[in-house]
Amino acid sequence: MHIAIDARIINSSTGRYVERLLHYLEKIDRTNRYTVLVRKKDEAFWVPSNPNFSVKVADFDNYSMAEQTGYLRLLQKLSPDLVHFCMPQQPVLYGGKAITTIHDLTLLNTYNSDKNWFIFHFKQFVGRFVFRHVARKSEVVLVPTEYVKASLLSFAHVPSEKVVVTPEAADISELTPATYQPMVGRDYIMYVGSQSDYKNIKRLIRAHQLLLKTHPDLQLVLVGKTDGKNGLSAARNKAWSEAAGHQNVTFTGFVPDEQLAWLFTHAKAYVFPSLMEGFGLPGLEAMLHGAPVVSSNTTCLPEVYGDAAEYFDPTNESAMAGAIDGVISNPENAETLRKKGYERAKLYSWQRMAEQTHAAYQKVLGL
Repeated sequence: MHIAIDARIINSSTGRYVERLLHYLEKIDRTNRYTVLVRKKDEAFWVPSNPNFSVKVADFDNYSMAEQTGYLRLLQKLSPDLVHFCMPQQPVLYGGKAITTIHDLTLLNTYNSDKNWFIFHFKQFVGRFVFRHVARKSEVVLVPTEYVKASLLSFAHVPSEKVVVTPEAADISELTPATYQPMVGRDYIMYVGSQSDYKNIKRLIRAHQLLLKTHPDLQLVLVGKTDGKNGLSAARNKAWSEAAGHQNVTFTGFVPDEQLAWLFTHAKAYVFPSLMEGFGLPGLEAMLHGAPVVSSNTTCLPEVYGDAAEYFDPTNESAMAGAIDGVISNPENAETLRKKGYERAKLYSWQRMAEQTHAAYQKVLGL
C-alpha cells in the first residue's frame, strides 16, 4: 500500500511528533511504501534510511488557498491509499482515505494579542470549520490524551471509537550537556517553549516577583526564541517585563540542546503555567532530565504528569508562587518529585506511539 504522510510541520514546535513517528515507522514497516510531504525549506531536514520511504516537496502554507487547491491537486496526483495528516489543516475537499492527528483544540479556544490578531482570529474562525470537518471525514482521528479526546467528542460529535489516544513521549538528547554560563552558580526556575498568551507567562513572571520577597536571588529563565515570526510573543513579553522593571528575569533567546539539557539538570524547578495544553511535552522532558516539575492543574496536565508534579491554579499568582516555594524551599519534596518525575516520564514511549499509529493505518487499509 502507498501511504502519504503530511509532514509539513516537521521543523516546527510540533515537529518532534512527526520526526519521532517517521523514525520508528521506518523500523516497524518494511512492506508499505511511504511518501513524506514536507515544505521546500525542509527538504533535507529528515533523510529516510528505509528504501520504502521517500521525501517529496509540498510547499503549501497552512490555512491558505494554495493548501485547498494546489495541495489538493498534488494529493490527487499521488493517489495514495491513505494520507496521514499530522495536523488538522488540510484540503477539505480531499476525498481519499485519511487519518488526522489533532494535538489539541487550543487554536479554537485562545485569544491572541499580537498585532496580527485579525489574521489569528480569521484562522480561528476557519479552524472551527476545518477541525469539525476533518474529524468527521477522517477514518480515524489520533489524539495524545483522553482530555483531548473528550474535548473533540464534545466539539465535533463524532463516534468515540473513531478517536484513538496515542500518547506522545519525551527522550533525552544523546548530546553532551554544555554549560549555560549565565546561570552558573545561580538558583533559578525555568520555562521552555513558546510564549503565546495561553502559555500564561506574564502570570509566571509576576509569581516570580512575589518569590523574590523570600528568595531575593532567585532567577527566572525563560527559554525560547525572541526573534523572527516564532519569537514575537516572547519579544512582546520581554518588552513588557522590562518596562515594568521586573528583576532577575532572563529571556535567553534560542538555546542549543546541549545547553538546554544543562539548564534542565541544574534548575531548582521547571514551571509549566499554561492555561491549556493537549499533552504538555516540556514537563516530561524536564522530568527526564531530573528537574522537579511545578505545573498548572488545568486540561490534560494532571492526566499526563500524575503524582509526579506539584500543581497550582494558573489564574492565581499567589498560589503559583506558593507551589513553587513548596518545592524550592523543601529539598525532600524536590527530591521526591525528581524521582517520581523520572519514573513517570519513562511510562511514555515514542515507539509505542508509532506502533499504535501503524496499527491504525493497518486497520483503515484492511491489512
